[in-house]
Amino acid sequence: MLELYHNAASTCSQKVRIVLAEKNLDYTSRPIDLISGEQHDPAYVKLNPNHVVPTLVDDGAVFIESSLINEYLDERYPEPPMRPADAAGRHAVRLWIKRFDESIQRAVGIVTFAIGPRRMLLAQPAEVREANIAAIPNATRRAERASVIEHGIHAPEFAGALGQLVGLLDDVEEALADKPWLSGESFGLADAGLLPYAVRLDQMAMGPLLAADTRPRLADLYARLQARPAFAVAVTEWLPEPILALFRTGGEAVWPEVEPMTRGARD
Repeated sequence: MLELYHNAASTCSQKVRIVLAEKNLDYTSRPIDLISGEQHDPAYVKLNPNHVVPTLVDDGAVFIESSLINEYLDERYPEPPMRPADAAGRHAVRLWIKRFDESIQRAVGIVTFAIGPRRMLLAQPAEVREANIAAIPNATRRAERASVIEHGIHAPEFAGALGQLVGLLDDVEEALADKPWLSGESFGLADAGLLPYAVRLDQMAMGPLLAADTRPRLADLYARLQARPAFAVAVTEWLPEPILALFRTGGEAVWPEVEPMTRGARD
């Protein structure tokens, strides 16, 4: 039996839900409220010592780290396959996933908390907000979270993170010149990894970065990803309108300042 500890809006949770949906795998949902700090609950930390989501439990065995969970799922439940059959193709997919894990996930976290839930977090009692930040195990991440919540898009970390995301979009646009999917000839783990980042930018009113007049191949890929049945199952059905409204209004409010930062910005 599969159990998934996850959060509706979490990009990493979306990655895993997408793969589960593509493989038509049923699972028991175990929601984790990141705003209230449930990821720091001692019972959950026993499953995931990194205090993050998602966590997959398969017949009692615990798996963490979204990219590794997806690789596990593709090996454990191989139909349909979500990695190229050839070694070179698999290497190319791993390079994208390595980039997602090593830089893009951090960047999207910075941009998200500078824009999306920032007002909600600032409305919390200071002791609650500070306790949740203090519980983040990684010192660098703690400092970044505190900075972007306090300063928003004017935090010193913001411009660099935005540049990494813009650089990713540019590189995806280039990569799609000779193949239909980021993973190669068919939808796969690299596409599942990319999709939540595109969704997050779109949700935060940064749709122009994904537009056909700016990045036509990326725009086409994003449209095809949204048209897949797994998108509704793994993304749309999980996001309540209040969360979407929070992201959208936050993004619209700062887009006039953010848009100039995106011109020529990249990692």
